[in-house]
Amino acid sequence: MGNTVIRLAFLVLIAIAPLTAAAADDGIVTRPSPYPVAETIDRLDRVLKDRKVTVFVRVDHAAEAEKASLKMPPAQLLVFGNPRAGTPLMLAAPKIALDLPMKALAWQDAGGKVWISFNSAEYLKRRHGLSDDLAKNVAVIDAIVDAALK
Repeated sequence: MGNTVIRLAFLVLIAIAPLTAAAADDGIVTRPSPYPVAETIDRLDRVLKDRKVTVFVRVDHAAEAEKASLKMPPAQLLVFGNPRAGTPLMLAAPKIALDLPMKALAWQDAGGKVWISFNSAEYLKRRHGLSDDLAKNVAVIDAIVDAALK
């Protein structure tokens, strides 16, 4: 009986592990960057422009904090999108406009390590009930970030 309980507990843990991992990151993918924050965003900007994706705005959170006489580690947000990809998503699920255009945040942690974070395509798919076919429109974010981090 003891082994059965242990096996059952193990199977339950295996089954819920992906759910707890997804809940822990709340749909946010975070990857390490070998570059400083500004360079990470510069590289992402270049990849996006090379792929004909519109860059709408770049927000330097640390610079804005400094203007308010506050200090924070480097953090920059890039907002970008492609109407050909985003419009069909918004037609199918209008509330996805809360998550579009896409965003990527490069930030430095307290230890000086730089990271880049963005909403996962799977999270957006689940959150807005997108079909597999429509979810492909946001799934390109992984390849774009990969290219920027090379």
